[in-house]
Amino acid sequence: MKAFTYERAATPAAAAAALAANPGAKLIAGGTNLLDLMKLQIEAPSHVIDINRLGLDQIEDAGGGGLRIGALVRNTDLAAHPRVRKDYAVLSRALLAGASGQLRNKATTAGNLLQRTRCPYFYDTTKPCNKRLPGSGCSAIGGFDRNLAIVGTSDQCIATHPSDMAVAMRVLDATVETVRADGSKRTIAIADFHRLPGTTPQVETALARDEMITSVLLPAPLGGKHLYRKVRDRASYAFALISVAAVIQPDGRGRYAYGGLAHKPWRVEAAEGQADAKSIVQSTLNGARTSAHNAFKPMLVERTLASVMAEARSQA
Repeated sequence: MKAFTYERAATPAAAAAALAANPGAKLIAGGTNLLDLMKLQIEAPSHVIDINRLGLDQIEDAGGGGLRIGALVRNTDLAAHPRVRKDYAVLSRALLAGASGQLRNKATTAGNLLQRTRCPYFYDTTKPCNKRLPGSGCSAIGGFDRNLAIVGTSDQCIATHPSDMAVAMRVLDATVETVRADGSKRTIAIADFHRLPGTTPQVETALARDEMITSVLLPAPLGGKHLYRKVRDRASYAFALISVAAVIQPDGRGRYAYGGLAHKPWRVEAAEGQADAKSIVQSTLNGARTSAHNAFKPMLVERTLASVMAEARSQA
C-alpha cells in the first residue's frame, strides 16, 4: 500500500471541498471496497477523507410519503428498518442477498452505490483494463466473460456493476442527493446516476469531482409484491450472474430491474407493459451482445423473471 495523507471532514461541504483541493483524494466510510482496491494498488489515493462523523446515518420520513436514507446508513440497519421492510421490501431483500453480515455491518448506502466492478480483469493488474488505465485495452473482450455484461456495452468495456442494492433502488426510482464544495446541492435520478461505458469506462457515475452523496430519497411506496431473485454460481454471497428486482401489482402490472447484465442497473420501462416473461426479456435485452461464455444469460433472465412473476401470482 502506498503512503497517503488523512483528514477527518467536519461537514459534507468540507468533505467535497477536500475532494476538490486534492485531485488524488478518495472518501472513506465503511471501506469495504476501497481498502481492498488500495491493497491491490488498483486505487492509490494520495489523500483519504474520513466522512464517518458527518451525521449522515439517519433514515427519516420524507415529504410525500417517501423515505430519506443518509449516505452513511449501514446496509444492516437499512435492511432491518421497519419502514424499509414494510414499504420497500425489495430493497431489504436485495441488501440481504448482497453480502455477509460482517460486510453489511460496515458497508454504507453511498459506498454501495459507488462500489467498482468485480470484473476479474479489472482486479488483475497484469492485464490491460480501460477502467484502470484508459486506452490500454479491455482484456475481457475476447477473454473469459461468463459474469460480464451483454447489454449497454462498448468496444472499450464489458464490465458489470456489482451492487444488489442499486438494482432495487432502480426499480423503486430512487433519487441520489449530493453536495458540492461550494455548498450547492443537486438531485440525480438513479436512472442517470450510473453511466454506460461508452468511450470513457473509467467514468462510472454522474458525480462531479467535488461532489459527494449525502442521501438517497425513495419516493412514496408502490405497494404490490416486492421480490428480489439473485442467481449466482454459489449460494454464499457470490456476485450475481443475473438478478431481478420486481414490484408486481395484484393485476399483474410490474416493474423490473436487472443486475449482472450491464455497466449499471438495467431497466427498460417500455418493456414492462408486456404480459409474459419472454416478451419482456426480448424487449429488455434488445441488441444484446453475447459470447460463447455468457450466451446462456438471456435464457437465464427469462426463466428467472418467469419464476418471479409466478411467485407473485401465487402470493397475490
